[in-house]
Amino acid sequence: MNNTIRVGNLFGIPFYINPSWFLVLGLVTWSYGGGLMAQFPQLGGGVALILGLITALLVFSSVVAHELGHSFVAISQGINVKSITLFIFGGLASLEKESETPAGAFWVAIAGPLVSLLLFGTLTAIGITTNPSGPLAAILGLLASVNLALALFNLIPGLPLDGGNILKAIVWKVTGNPYKGVTFASRVGQVFGWLAIASGLVPLLLSGSFANIWNLLIGFFLLQNAGNAAQFASIQEKLTGLTAEDAVTNNSPIVSDNLSLREFADEQILSQKDWRRFLVTDDSGQLLGSISIDSLRNIPTELWSETRVVEVMRPIEESTIVRSGQPLLEVIQLLEQQKLSALAVTRDNGALVGILEKAAVINLLQNRVKANPA
Repeated sequence: MNNTIRVGNLFGIPFYINPSWFLVLGLVTWSYGGGLMAQFPQLGGGVALILGLITALLVFSSVVAHELGHSFVAISQGINVKSITLFIFGGLASLEKESETPAGAFWVAIAGPLVSLLLFGTLTAIGITTNPSGPLAAILGLLASVNLALALFNLIPGLPLDGGNILKAIVWKVTGNPYKGVTFASRVGQVFGWLAIASGLVPLLLSGSFANIWNLLIGFFLLQNAGNAAQFASIQEKLTGLTAEDAVTNNSPIVSDNLSLREFADEQILSQKDWRRFLVTDDSGQLLGSISIDSLRNIPTELWSETRVVEVMRPIEESTIVRSGQPLLEVIQLLEQQKLSALAVTRDNGALVGILEKAAVINLLQNRVKANPA
């Protein structure tokens, strides 16, 4: 992952920390430590900072628990959790895919706030039943209030917050269209983003106060991520109903396994100079492998006429082959996950349809946008 540090696994889920988190950890430690020292002067500066660090780590543990709530519900639905990451604005559980139903999406979204509310209730109950005093009482009360704030903030009904995902699931249920849910929740998220920016800018411009500067940062975060979600949903909607076969390149680079290398060079390379790799099929159209122009360098030119393509070709990894009827959205995800520029497309019986290039998918999307502008 970009600019993140892997620190281990949580219940089998890769756990990362963004460098920006260390800045927040330091600020929170300093803030909490200073607060404890002001509230309890008998504490030395060193002890107060240590308690501040412990409190900060417990706060972020609450954030991790919140993300694990999302993750466990997703896993129960058969959705792989790629990672959990701590960063400047909290935490993020990265899921392999969306839930298949609006009900599933609802439960994944609400699981995090429910965990935070459960922690708030548990910590509050501990405080009432044990009646602690001194710094322990202050830390316990702070952790309870942080978890309550974490739950309530995330329930704001706008993407990318959990409340936005809950709203998306509700709109999806009502309309039957998941992309309308994303678009609506994204617009609401942008509204809250502008409100947060305004609440940070107004005091700054009127009185020079930086008291709400955090609201300004959160507003920009909401605005950017809500906009990205709306744009991505629009792209997904444009590609709905398309399959891998729809994006196959016309006149794909396909050669017969019976061709000699001399015939291959004359008929394919000279006539199709842009192609560097060719798919190989037998007489019945079954995909056998691939051959590249570079492969010819390993064979002396005087042997080209007596060497067939089938003798030089290489097998194709199954992970780089997709079926013609596979949804194009899934194919795009495969291209991105494996960082591929092209895939071979076959029918269920193994017959080759052609090659699917990332550039062709982009062109197809652009054409659909022109034909059906939002």
